[in-house]
Amino acid sequence: MSIVVGGILICLIVLCIRLHNEKAKLQRKIDLFKPMIETTEGIRDIVYYCEVYPKLKYLYLSPNLDSILGPNSLEKHLKNPDKIFGIVHPDDLDILRKKQLGNINFDKPITVRFQNHLGQYIWFEEYATPVYKDGKVIAVQGVFRNIHSQHILQEQLEYKSTHDGLTGLYNREYFQLKKNEFNGMAIPISVIIADLDDLKEINDENGHQMGDRLIIAVADCLNKYADKEMIVARIGGDEFAVIIPDKYVLEVEQYIEKVHSELNGISISLPFSPIRVSIGYEYSPSSYGVMRQLFNKADQKMYKNKKMKKTIVSR
Repeated sequence: MSIVVGGILICLIVLCIRLHNEKAKLQRKIDLFKPMIETTEGIRDIVYYCEVYPKLKYLYLSPNLDSILGPNSLEKHLKNPDKIFGIVHPDDLDILRKKQLGNINFDKPITVRFQNHLGQYIWFEEYATPVYKDGKVIAVQGVFRNIHSQHILQEQLEYKSTHDGLTGLYNREYFQLKKNEFNGMAIPISVIIADLDDLKEINDENGHQMGDRLIIAVADCLNKYADKEMIVARIGGDEFAVIIPDKYVLEVEQYIEKVHSELNGISISLPFSPIRVSIGYEYSPSSYGVMRQLFNKADQKMYKNKKMKKTIVSR
């Protein structure tokens, strides 16, 4: 009987030693990054240490998670580390998966979006460091920095640099950039040039505000029937240009017919109707090396169309 009791005591002692050792190992891991925790807990960064092998497990996660992602976020993520895959933006999910497997460049900052309790996606820039054991990534430690305001500002600046302020269409600089890009490709391409008729007379008689309303109406119409592959731009005061890739003549002509039909039916409390626009287009089965010629030919056809209309009116 004493032998059995002795054996049980020995087992209990061994178990206690193992538990103590595991706790000591865990404490040593936490102590490694304790200075970083103490430094960053007072700011709006998210600091973490997460084991990724054999399974996800947070050894540390910043308490300020609640103030960034919403109430009880810290508790939910500690209980269920996989929850992070449910709040990441779908386009960024692959980034997290690669990081978990160690198949990502840790030398560069990682940019991801996480959804808060209000359903809004917030941009973060992460600086992560892998922890290796026997050549395998077993944990990742790092800092998520909230860069949402900076990212939104950058998007706004980029938008303004490529878009026309009055109409929201692409601007002349962006149009030129895309024209040069297509010039190095070899795909079916069309260029449309459209010019609002009699804008100077309209401005003189009705004021520039009325002229701006006409310009916006034409821009909206050109954009309404364009698909996402088409480049619709305002390249001058009353001049517009459209690049139509991977479509053939019939589709281009159908687009132009829709635009004309829409403009004929627009009613925006103007003292004249319909809105008159001169349009010319040129098509090529290959865009390679011909974009400048296409633009010039479309422009010539547009002016020919404008001249023909003036001739008819003067008769």
